[in-house]
Amino acid sequence: MSFTKSQTIEALAQKAGVEKKMAEAILEALAQLAYEHAKDEFTLPGIGKLVLVDRNARTGRNPRTGESIQIPARRVLKFRIAKAAKDAILGAPASSDASPAAGSPPP
Repeated sequence: MSFTKSQTIEALAQKAGVEKKMAEAILEALAQLAYEHAKDEFTLPGIGKLVLVDRNARTGRNPRTGESIQIPARRVLKFRIAKAAKDAILGAPASSDASPAAGSPPP
């Protein structure tokens, strides 16, 4: 189940120790900043960043008919997840260099 806007505001208010109205204003201001600055790259530290990407024109396929179609070039908005967020949510990946036998001298 996804977090609704009101649940987000309530949780933000509780964590920050502010009133819900203040938390809502902060969330709205953050969204407005993201809208205004996404064209230059907007970063939410520890979460990720919004970036504009230019996609090249390409040939696609209509899945119903199998006919080839031309897909025009366009600008798209992407959200790139920060490494800290990936590690916090998915768990830090086990690196192969960190094995105990690799760096320690034999007994």
